[in-house]
Amino acid sequence: MQKINFGKLKGTLFQKKVWREILKIPKGETITYKELARKIGKPLAVRVVENAVGANPLPITIPCHRVIRSDGALGGYSGKGGAKIKKTLLRKEGVII
Repeated sequence: MQKINFGKLKGTLFQKKVWREILKIPKGETITYKELARKIGKPLAVRVVENAVGANPLPITIPCHRVIRSDGALGGYSGKGGAKIKKTLLRKEGVII
């Protein structure tokens, strides 16, 4: 897991908790927003988790492209290039889309 100084990032404690959990997702794997909410102990907070993922200030370093929707759709991507880049990043990591 990459070291990031979360104290210097602009975000709420909740957002930073979500971002820390995203760092644990292995390259080449994905999880859903719902799974991410469960992993941080907030299974009913899926929408808030989605918003925290979207607020990620370091979309490549904190690999939010690895978080997808429960229906298998990619969902959005806050990084430059949007969902098209999310799809490209996942393919480069070997994820079959």
